[in-house]
Order: sequence, then C-alpha cells, then structure tokens
Amino acid sequence: MKTPASLLSALLLATVTVFSAQAEALKGDVQAGERKNSMCMGCHGIVGYQATFPEVYKVPKIAGQSEKYIVNALVAYKNGQRKHPSMRGIAASLSDQDMADVAAYYAQLGVNASAAPLGKAAAGSAKAAELVAKGACSSCHGESFSQPVDPGFPKLAGQYRDYLYIALKSYKAEGNPNVGRGNAVMAGVAKQFSNPELKVLAEYMASLPGEVKTVPENRLR
Repeated sequence: MKTPASLLSALLLATVTVFSAQAEALKGDVQAGERKNSMCMGCHGIVGYQATFPEVYKVPKIAGQSEKYIVNALVAYKNGQRKHPSMRGIAASLSDQDMADVAAYYAQLGVNASAAPLGKAAAGSAKAAELVAKGACSSCHGESFSQPVDPGFPKLAGQYRDYLYIALKSYKAEGNPNVGRGNAVMAGVAKQFSNPELKVLAEYMASLPGEVKTVPENRLR
C-alpha cells in the first residue's frame, strides 16, 4: 500500500523534529564555526574531492545547506544512525555547540542573499518524472528540490550525482556495521526502487540548478 505524500511528509517532519531538538536549540556562531571546521575543510573545501568508502564518490557539497539539516546529519553520524566510520569519528568529537557553530558557518558560505528563489524544477526525462512521483520526493524536498518544506530536510538540487546515489542506496542497507542510514521513512522510500532507478533519480537531481556548492577554503587555496 502506498503511503500518501502528505502523511510521508508529516512522518519525516516529526522524525527530524525529535531527532535534532536538543542541538537545534543552540544558536550557531558563524565565526566560531569557521575556526572549528578544520576537520571539515580537508574534504568539503576541495572541489571534486572524492571519498573512497564505501565506494568512490565525491563528498557532498555542504555550503548553502541549511543549519538544521547539517546539525541533523552530524547528530545522526554521532549516534550511529548514519554508519560511516570517518564521519562518525569526526561527529563524535563535536559538542552540540560545535555542531551548531559549524552548521551556521556552512549554511551561509557562498550564499548570495539577493538571489531569487529557484522555481519549480524541470521535469527531466519521462522515467525521472515517474520515479519522482512514485517517491513523492517534492512533498518533502520542495518543487525546486532546493527549498525543502522543512529546513531539516536536505537541498538535493545540484548535489553531486554519485553522492546522491550512494546516499540513497545507504537507506536500503541492512546489517552492515559500516554502511547504512537509520531513517525509517527514507528507507521506505528508497526500498521502492532498484539501484538502477536510484541512479536515474540521482542523475536527475544532480542536473538541476541548486543552491548547494563546494567553496574552496582560503586556507587550502
């Protein structure tokens, strides 16, 4: 039985709200976040930098993501809901205030405050449109896939294709101590699709104009 898009969005919103309540209550400091991001910039501050685990893929663009989503992700790595040994080790070293500060820094990095909001995303291929409708993706991630209905959800438009594919596959993983993501709603969505279909979704989302980017850090230039 298919879950209605409105119910899916409500369930995911409730999960995210509970998930990050404590960390979200803290106000992030941009300047403090810039001082604390030394463990982040070595991967996320290099355009096209590739991770090699669990597969070779580009590390995600995080400049321009929302503070709330970045905190959610770090909390998930810290508590093991996202199973990535390197990221879990980094997140485990961060306090809630550290997470809030780093999130505040990356949320404003490279952002053009005067830019107009992106409009409804082009439909893409017929297959992509079919899969997006099946997954009710826009019900949470917005019609542009860059303005989610809640800032705790990620901006997907323009993200690296190979990262999106790996992330989507990870929601299907079970019983692997090093790979997987524990969001039950996203697991339900991802498990509807074969891996080739997830590739189509990833390619479509990556092809869209977006707000997220990789901004080279001054210290690495």
